[in-house]
Amino acid sequence: MSELSYDFSGRVALITGAASGVGLATARLLLEAGANVALLDLDQQQLEAAKAELGSEALLCAADVTQSASVAAAVAATESAYGRLDILVNSAGIAGASLPTLDVTDAEWERVLAINSTGTFYCMRAALRGMIDRGYGRIVNVASVAGKEGNPMAAAYSASKAAVIGMTKSVGKDVAGTGVLVNCITPAPIDTPMVRGLSKEHVEYMLSRVPMGRLASVEEAATLIAYLASDGMTFSTGAAFDLSGGRLTY
Repeated sequence: MSELSYDFSGRVALITGAASGVGLATARLLLEAGANVALLDLDQQQLEAAKAELGSEALLCAADVTQSASVAAAVAATESAYGRLDILVNSAGIAGASLPTLDVTDAEWERVLAINSTGTFYCMRAALRGMIDRGYGRIVNVASVAGKEGNPMAAAYSASKAAVIGMTKSVGKDVAGTGVLVNCITPAPIDTPMVRGLSKEHVEYMLSRVPMGRLASVEEAATLIAYLASDGMTFSTGAAFDLSGGRLTY
């Protein structure tokens, strides 16, 4: 657990992409801090493995973020199980293939955008109604430095994460004053299965841009997400919080 301490007692969180990487680390931190947590991912077996690794009670929601009905059902199941939904963390995402722009097929473009940007929108939309009705909510989206700067060999990924940043800013403004805050993080490469699946050249390029010269850890990402999801966050919404080891300057 992070050296920082949080108290999420009584809060209910739904985390997408929760079977591995940043989602799993965030679930661990929130559970240890007293939250009730619903884990959303595509594969039921991976979810069960994640639950066993966490060693804690959690609601498992096997769902496809690219399907709005599937997302809505997961939100409804969470609210039914726990009576409310206070926190949504959108960490489901894929890097896509490392390809020159001219080699990106229609199918590859649509696949990356569907999961990373459309999926984030569907999850926010499904969670917001109940949050607004209850007058409280924290939504944290996982974007990327690629959404600000653009990475070579990653047109679809960069575009999808730019969309997440734009949505965060727009939705944050839409619901300002309702008690719901919407923010995102823009990390440099994090040591996750997704990043380890990229080409060596792609990873080396990204690391060459990070002054601290290393990957971020999933625990570092989870700590920032937890702060943005906490009651301590009261006056930032529609904002992008960097986690870039010095790479980003704006």
